[in-house]
Amino acid sequence: MQKISSAAFADTKPHYELLDGLRGVAALLVIWYHVFEGFATSPIDQRFNHGYLAVDFFFILSGFVIGYAYDDRWKTSMTIKDFIKRRLIRLHPMVVMGAVLGAITFYIQGCEKWDGTQVSISMLMLAMLLNLFLIPAIPGSGHEVRGNGEMYPLNGPSWSLFFEYIGNLLYALFIRRMSTKALTVLVIFAGIGLASFAISNLSGFGHLGVGWSLLDYNLLGGFLRLLFSFSMGLLMSRVFKPVHIRGAFWICSLTIAVLLSVPHIGGTEALWMNGIYDSVCSIIIFPILVYLGASGKTTDKGTSRICKFLGDISYPLYIVHYPFMYLFYAWVWGEKLTFSQTWPVALGLFFGNILLAYLCLKLYDEPVRKWLSKRFLVKK
Repeated sequence: MQKISSAAFADTKPHYELLDGLRGVAALLVIWYHVFEGFATSPIDQRFNHGYLAVDFFFILSGFVIGYAYDDRWKTSMTIKDFIKRRLIRLHPMVVMGAVLGAITFYIQGCEKWDGTQVSISMLMLAMLLNLFLIPAIPGSGHEVRGNGEMYPLNGPSWSLFFEYIGNLLYALFIRRMSTKALTVLVIFAGIGLASFAISNLSGFGHLGVGWSLLDYNLLGGFLRLLFSFSMGLLMSRVFKPVHIRGAFWICSLTIAVLLSVPHIGGTEALWMNGIYDSVCSIIIFPILVYLGASGKTTDKGTSRICKFLGDISYPLYIVHYPFMYLFYAWVWGEKLTFSQTWPVALGLFFGNILLAYLCLKLYDEPVRKWLSKRFLVKK
């Protein structure tokens, strides 16, 4: 573990240093997944294919860290109200920033749906207002301003925050009260449900890249992804006993990079194969990686600094990068460009988003959370 990171409250426990770093590695890979999404005709032919599984990894991390940070506080000072306030202060300032950036980039793009239909400023403002409060857009409605069914059309990745909030509420109201044995049963049944969803091809593409829309089976798939991964993380935090492993950060980082970049498996004729791959990653490999990451320790200052930096920017990076992806997609699709023609711009987009995430962290997120903590958490 390390000294408290910049993402923490004043009374926060020391962080698991390597887990912070691994969260940052996964966030970086999400950017490249979304870059290559712009050159695919479907989830099947996308070259950098499995980046969507980073969300399952994030949910496991979230469950583990929340269990570690809060499980022993409920019998002393923690109340449901305090917990909810803490989670809102931790997460929501960047939700607001993502919605604002999404509205700005949509306006720059010309206030047009993907099919070229013009969108009024009033609908844009309504879409931003809904995104600010994490209220999903209804597919086909006027405020679903991109026309492709996203829950949050100004900043697509906000969908995972919608489920993160659900997970936090389930934890505060119910799951924290469950015995370890009951929690184990929940994890087993949720895992069976998640694997069944993936292998039976309810997504239509034999994958777990669902949850981002209210259409079809997205809500069911998103909830199963949350329920298994978040609950697994909570269970692991209860039974965790560290094991000794050298080079855990680099081993786990390389493993995550490989797993998230594998092409689609099986093609259109054997979609169930990709479902098995997704299930194995989410249900078996990711929990092992989190366990190893929590067990490992950095042995040099360089790795410690890398882990802290990646951990600090991971959440801002995840939230702020996608509004600029919309602009990238509009350019690529409008000009019918290939990756070989656009890779310098993609590289600039990658590093530009890292810089923007850092600036948002230091100039907005940290100061706002500090003020909100003093205003709503400090007892007078």
